[in-house]
Amino acid sequence: MMEKGDLKKMSVGFTDPITYSLKLGSETVVLNEYIGKEIAISWTGIIHCQKCGVITKKSFGEGFCYKCFISAPEAAACIIRPELCRAHLGEGRDPEWEERNHNQPHVVYLALSNSIKVGITRKTQVPTRWIDQGASQAIILAETPNRYLAGTIEVALKDFYTDKTNWQRMLKNDVDFSADLVEEKWELEDQLPMDIREYFTDDEEVVEFHYPVLNYPDKVKSVKLDNQQTIKGILTGIKGQYLMFDEHYVINVRSHTGYEVNVEF
Repeated sequence: MMEKGDLKKMSVGFTDPITYSLKLGSETVVLNEYIGKEIAISWTGIIHCQKCGVITKKSFGEGFCYKCFISAPEAAACIIRPELCRAHLGEGRDPEWEERNHNQPHVVYLALSNSIKVGITRKTQVPTRWIDQGASQAIILAETPNRYLAGTIEVALKDFYTDKTNWQRMLKNDVDFSADLVEEKWELEDQLPMDIREYFTDDEEVVEFHYPVLNYPDKVKSVKLDNQQTIKGILTGIKGQYLMFDEHYVINVRSHTGYEVNVEF
């Protein structure tokens, strides 16, 4: 079977293990069904901007042409640095978009992907955001009415935790499972200013995730379609937004958003 379409972030289902699906053209393929089988991904050389649809020689951000990258609200600085968000003030690249997406309830969380990291996401994106990062466990710290406040809390917590995932360790399943997220949460509360503590929740649920992986590699090598136009091999697992192949190759699907490909299953 062969399907053609633009690569997009894989959709996920919170199951045990996580279910991954990839939409190619009009078809949606459940990738879990192909783990342990050979697949080939071939890039046609075309990249479509995911905002305006034009063909672009280079992808900026996550699938934008340069014009959209510097103008679209989906590529604004507050996507990466939420403390810069202006949605609560009725401002931004597109105030209506900002109102729908950023002036909405957000959560601040701790996630265990390799070591403990802090992050934020729109409340409606729980637990999808955690799965996209390849988290093994996660716990909600705080809930805020908008992205800006969540961002200010995240900045304060960076004194204690990183906000980055070590993707190599995550894909090797090199995770510090001795960490106690509930204990970490309440230790944090005692060290933060009162104006931040008011957003802390009493929720102590630690959510766990299991991924469809046959075996974790002892080393990983990331490949990109720009340098290797066809990637072919046995699909050995999926974690985060990475497809894992034999020979230790991995490809980040999300970072190839907009790349037109033929996928042979």
